[in-house]
Amino acid sequence: MSDTPFGFSRRGLLVTAATASAVTVAGATPALGAPPGAPTAVPAATAVTVTRDRIATAVIRSPGGGLAGWPFQVDLHDRLGAWLAFWSANSPSNWQEPVEVAGRTDSSGATFTLTGLRHRHDDQVRDGFTAGRTDRAYWATLASLHHHFALVEPTGGGVRITGGAAAFTGSPEQVAFAASALRELWGYRAASTADWQGAANRALRRAGQPADIASHAGWSTFTRTSLRLGLDTESY
Repeated sequence: MSDTPFGFSRRGLLVTAATASAVTVAGATPALGAPPGAPTAVPAATAVTVTRDRIATAVIRSPGGGLAGWPFQVDLHDRLGAWLAFWSANSPSNWQEPVEVAGRTDSSGATFTLTGLRHRHDDQVRDGFTAGRTDRAYWATLASLHHHFALVEPTGGGVRITGGAAAFTGSPEQVAFAASALRELWGYRAASTADWQGAANRALRRAGQPADIASHAGWSTFTRTSLRLGLDTESY
């Protein structure tokens, strides 16, 4: 498979409004003029909210397992569809499309707490990510989320995702993820939240993508290559 976050067509993922059902719209169109790449979500009072029971073609299940429809701010739902296609396109070639995403939104639809992700493999449905199991697929999936979202926060029961454009900010959440990914995926066991940037830049050079981890290109490449490394799509 090509080393690219694009090429979603091999999964047949349709990241369009046509894949969603049970749509309800509320709220006003957000005002324009936010700074490019601003990491904050649209305020709940002004955001357009829709109810969705799917992300791309994958059904949504509640953390308890039942089928569910939740309110989403439109930007968050759109980004989740793009994220799921990205995760799928960078997974092993014998993994088929994601079929279930488990989690729930908050009451405003501004955040989504992800607890599980399942995909089709041959004639079975298998776990691709489980929030309570910190294996390589866990860190790979966190990498894919950091690639797409402004704020990704592991919680006791899942991973809370806030909409907004991804960018390197040096936030505590990003630094904690990077240090963990360097230890658990890249093998840099000495990486810590106090000393991680040098190891991250070495990881980028190993992947043939030299860049500064603190740049937009460096953060984007680090999260993409960490996803592929963690899902065993690529070795570096």
